[in-house]
Amino acid sequence: MLQSRVLTGARTVNTVPVHDTKGKVTGLKAEIIAVGTELLMGETQDTNSSWIGSRFPEIGLEPQWVTLVGDDLMRLTDIVDRAWRRSDVVLTIGGLGPTLDDLTRDAIAKMFGEEITTDAHLAAWLEESFARRGMSPMPQQNLRQAGMIPSAITVPNPLGTAPSWWIERDGKILATMPGPPREMMNMWTTEMAPRLKERIPGQAIMSRTFKTIGLSEAAADEMVGEVYDMEGVELGVYAKPNGIYVRAIVKAPTESEALTTLISAEQKIRDALGDYIWGTDEQEPPVRVAELLKARNYKLAIMESCTGGMLGSAITDINGSSDYFVGGGITYTAESKIAAGVPAEVIEEFGVYSEETAAAMASAACRTYGADCGVSVTGIASADDDTAPDGSVLKAGTVFIGVAHPDGVDVQQYRFPSRRALVRNRAVTAALLQLAQAIK
Repeated sequence: MLQSRVLTGARTVNTVPVHDTKGKVTGLKAEIIAVGTELLMGETQDTNSSWIGSRFPEIGLEPQWVTLVGDDLMRLTDIVDRAWRRSDVVLTIGGLGPTLDDLTRDAIAKMFGEEITTDAHLAAWLEESFARRGMSPMPQQNLRQAGMIPSAITVPNPLGTAPSWWIERDGKILATMPGPPREMMNMWTTEMAPRLKERIPGQAIMSRTFKTIGLSEAAADEMVGEVYDMEGVELGVYAKPNGIYVRAIVKAPTESEALTTLISAEQKIRDALGDYIWGTDEQEPPVRVAELLKARNYKLAIMESCTGGMLGSAITDINGSSDYFVGGGITYTAESKIAAGVPAEVIEEFGVYSEETAAAMASAACRTYGADCGVSVTGIASADDDTAPDGSVLKAGTVFIGVAHPDGVDVQQYRFPSRRALVRNRAVTAALLQLAQAIK
């Protein structure tokens, strides 16, 4: 059954901003300003902007600019002023901390020509927050986070000490968001996205993302080429660590029309991509595996080589994984595989990179840890590793994944793009999907 996210909004591209008589934004130019010298210096990766930007179209916003700017008041003020003049919705991320180099509030105040004063209610809330955590007295520097300007209203931040500002004037919106990803994501989901949706009336917008593995970006794009020509559908194809994603965004005057178009687009995409699709929207392989293992009361163990612990990490990222995951090992050499229970004669005859060794590894994981299911990964992560100890040669990106389960052992061979990071990430995804298929 199609489970689409239905969001009300309007979306136009490269148009003059329009505002209705009630001051609601109906033009959709949106801009992100990520603040912090650490972003410019590469000390911290700006994952926040991409996370937010990918969610703009879902509520009818057209992402037009993303700017990184350091902790310099004059430059930051200039960037904020430029964004305010050219965009309808401006989101700043970061620079809301208590230290003197947290200048987002100062830049916005300077741009509007307003004075920052301490809000008594915010100051009291901050004092209480520090007291609850046993950190009294609060450093006086934190009072900077209680600063407000007349144009702003407070948006609470339950996960941190940096409240956000929400500013509506001149038919535009400017909002500040905290920099820590956990706080930022919560702020967007619970506060900013709902507020923006209320102020962007118009068309119905629905979206669906299809997640694939085993295809290149160009191949996926070619296969869904017919969908590009569908009226009212915007299609995007992009590479992610765990495969290629295809996202369809549908716009229509009503929800009923949007749903009809999205169903039609989904059918074409599924017909084109077939079994390459492993999930949609927010679905993640570790969650699916957890559901299946719990439903059957199965225990899981693993033995991984080229993924170097990434498979175990993905499994244990899920809350409650101790209910079904009993353990595993990183057997990076032939000797360590033998020590973990893989018969030496299997490795000697077939090599460490082979279907037979993958099957033996999965079975050994079950025996060693007393599990119902075992998963193994062995293969070539990069060209530097393309010669096995036994002298056999395989191409980089070749991975063998074994799954032992109560009905037997299944092994599949994969060919991933020959870049080390992609091989390892996609091998983890493939292993989890293969396990889910085996026990489903």
